[in-house]
Amino acid sequence: MRRVPLRLVFTLALPAVLVAVWWVSSAGSEDVYWPPLRTILETFPDVWTGERWRGDVLPSVLRLTAGYALAALAGVALGTLIGSYRRVRAVVEPVLEFLRAVPPPVLVPVIMLFAGIGDTMKIVVIAAGCVWPVLLNTVEGVRAVDAVTAETARSYGITGVARLRHVVLRSASPQIFAGLRQALSIGIILMVISEMFAASNGLGFTIVQFQRSFAIPDMWTGILLLGLLGFVLSVLFQLVERRALGWYHGLRAAARRPG
Repeated sequence: MRRVPLRLVFTLALPAVLVAVWWVSSAGSEDVYWPPLRTILETFPDVWTGERWRGDVLPSVLRLTAGYALAALAGVALGTLIGSYRRVRAVVEPVLEFLRAVPPPVLVPVIMLFAGIGDTMKIVVIAAGCVWPVLLNTVEGVRAVDAVTAETARSYGITGVARLRHVVLRSASPQIFAGLRQALSIGIILMVISEMFAASNGLGFTIVQFQRSFAIPDMWTGILLLGLLGFVLSVLFQLVERRALGWYHGLRAAARRPG
């Protein structure tokens, strides 16, 4: 039980120090572009009212969720297929290397031509950027399935969907979750970028509007909210990961025990 409070202290220590440094260093600031942290915090509740949460924050989160879920499904499905068959991997690998080298923000104007300027475009942009870490980590995870485990499953007649679920995906799940973690941070970035193009709501759109109208404290509250959103999503992801990979963390903990 002592580990939980101790871990909480270590988790909150650095953010607390950074906030304190920000507070002290900006306390006497008269720079219009660098307002005191106290001013930003006082402005926060006035800016992010219930109406703005419904009109800007909720649409952004829904777009992020849709794009991230689409990328996760596509990445795991295609990664499993590519990782399972050597010939498929040999055929598609050059194309994958080419496509992954193209920055997703560059594709925004192209995607706008086909998907318009609505929510579909923003979801596709998020999915196009998030899919790569999931896909590549899934491929490597499937390729790294232990040969003895695979042969044992074959000997016991575990084939088809059962083999895919209990052997392949289970063995690859640590790397799949590593890709999902990377994709989450990419998704938040692309969520903001996509909302800076021909948007009428969302966090990215609102922050840009604040900047253009020189409402600098309001702009900083949006940036602060993005950081808080990323933190909350990271915590939620860790909870899901810990539950889904409980067996894996248990094995690692057992392997570290002496004797």
